[in-house]
Amino acid sequence: MSPILRLALEAGPLAVFFVTNNLYGLMTGTGAFMVATTLALAMSWQLERRLPVMPLVGCFFVLLFGGLTLWLDDELFIKIKPTAVNLLFAAALFTGLAMKRNLMKIVMGTVMEMDDAGWRILTVRWAWFFVLLAILNEVVWRSFSTDVWVNFKVFGIMPLTLLFSAFQVPVIMRHQIQTNDPATGSPATAGEEPK
Repeated sequence: MSPILRLALEAGPLAVFFVTNNLYGLMTGTGAFMVATTLALAMSWQLERRLPVMPLVGCFFVLLFGGLTLWLDDELFIKIKPTAVNLLFAAALFTGLAMKRNLMKIVMGTVMEMDDAGWRILTVRWAWFFVLLAILNEVVWRSFSTDVWVNFKVFGIMPLTLLFSAFQVPVIMRHQIQTNDPATGSPATAGEEPK
């Protein structure tokens, strides 16, 4: 799947949530968010014949907290969903490190190859970043209006995540495992097509 299509599938449900909330309110926006998230996951399955772990977990929580929001007619649940998801990811990464199992390497190891030191650095950084996102979400929903929180969720979290990801590129480049290109015998980054 192309990076642009992947980004569209991840950002699309947020765009639906934002537009529907602005037009019809949070409850309708929540229902639309649940439908759009489920459709995006189904499209990922259709295109790749596999379900990525983070979108799958995200969809589960959208359905759980969105369902509670609609069932109990209480916007609290959809507002604390990002907090719960980010703390879950952080706890999983920290627990994996404590048990000498790098979960990020297990999930992302098919996409890129790095040495163990690189995976550890990335894991620690992402775990703390998830904690930061959880704290930011709590501050915003508790301190501002629902519309401000929706704007933060759509226009704050995604750009922050993309910016944070960009800052990890030097670590990835520094810790990538180099392999020899069988055609030329010269070093090539793991996963790179032989020349």
